[in-house]
Amino acid sequence: MKTARLHQRFLLCSGVDTDTRKIRENSIFFALKGDNFNGNVFAEEALRKGAKYVVVDEKEYAKDSEEYILVKNSLEALQKLAIFHRNYLKIPILAITGSNGKTTTKELINAVLSKKYRTIATSGNYNNHIGVPLTLLTMDEETEFGIVEMGANHILEIEFLCTIANPDYGFITNFGKAHLEGFGGIEGVIKGKTELYKHLQERNKLIFLNIDDEIQRKHSNYKHTFSFGENPEADVQLEYKKGEKAEIIYNNTLFTSQFSGSYNARNIAAALSIGLYFKVNFDEIRQAIKDFKPGNNRSEVIPAGSNTIIMDAYNANPTSMHAALENFQNLKTNKQKIAILGDMFELGDEAATEHQLIVNHVKNSNFSETYLLGENFRNTEVQSDFIFKFKDIASLKKHIEETNYENCYFLIKGSRGMALERLLNSLKK
Repeated sequence: MKTARLHQRFLLCSGVDTDTRKIRENSIFFALKGDNFNGNVFAEEALRKGAKYVVVDEKEYAKDSEEYILVKNSLEALQKLAIFHRNYLKIPILAITGSNGKTTTKELINAVLSKKYRTIATSGNYNNHIGVPLTLLTMDEETEFGIVEMGANHILEIEFLCTIANPDYGFITNFGKAHLEGFGGIEGVIKGKTELYKHLQERNKLIFLNIDDEIQRKHSNYKHTFSFGENPEADVQLEYKKGEKAEIIYNNTLFTSQFSGSYNARNIAAALSIGLYFKVNFDEIRQAIKDFKPGNNRSEVIPAGSNTIIMDAYNANPTSMHAALENFQNLKTNKQKIAILGDMFELGDEAATEHQLIVNHVKNSNFSETYLLGENFRNTEVQSDFIFKFKDIASLKKHIEETNYENCYFLIKGSRGMALERLLNSLKK
């Protein structure tokens, strides 16, 4: 079936589903495939649960009924439908990528722009070759502005996502030591992320630029940018406040937030600058940033009796880990500081070196204690009476539950796969 005709069917539906456990009434179900599943097998079940149409790519699952739409490849059909729909709507799209903070920044920007526009933004971190098309297909004729997060772990991935979303605006949060295994090193990270810049430059579109970032500043010779930072040449010149919370000063006005960590201030600065560019009311920008509550284990500050927990365990890489540790070290508090660190993943050949650097950082810190969890941290050299290794989450939980913590400040940081949020209940007791 041609994409234009498929799009006509799509417009009759309530949305796109790819999981029969979450079928919505009158949706269109795309039978996608993975290493351990074949969505075609569930096509009939999707219809039974309320889907209006099912898109399959294996003949044996396509019954002779208009409810079944047979295509060559279901994933490619989904991506082509998203491209067609994006062109059909013709709304402005802002794309966001980067090594750290892209989901948080996306949520902040959405909070700001939604004060003026009817916005649709990527849900959670649906930021890959499936998530980006699904995001575009949630937009409709009432949508006035789209915000699309793009993730990548190898070269040419951002370039491909740009061909789907075709953004009018773009912002890269930073370039850090993330997904080194796939990118082959920090230079690969820079090359991969700046595929967004290249796409925008070739089409004479706008780049939002953190001009204080030396790597990003190399792109400031491109004429179509809107920059922010402490640099006097910035279009939005501001000041970063150092402290427990992420705060900035712009136009003699304090912009405060509920985020822990001064490193999050750049995310706030991006949201402010983009809001100003699109002429969102100044006071509404400030209020949107102030009211935004972090979630999903991203720089959350959680009170626990006399103790306080900084829960920043949604993900981690060497860049974000060092930033979190430095912020924790500089935190002015009378409480004892205890860092709980889990392994960082997807570092390839750099894993041993990067984990040892984290341990060296901790040895020179003012932390009362540090708990290390994971195979990579277990293989580091410690030589400290205040750093403790745990073989698994159960042994760490046991230690926490058998210890009486009073007036302590905890930092919890690790990669998503470590699932360090499992420690929260033990710490709250």
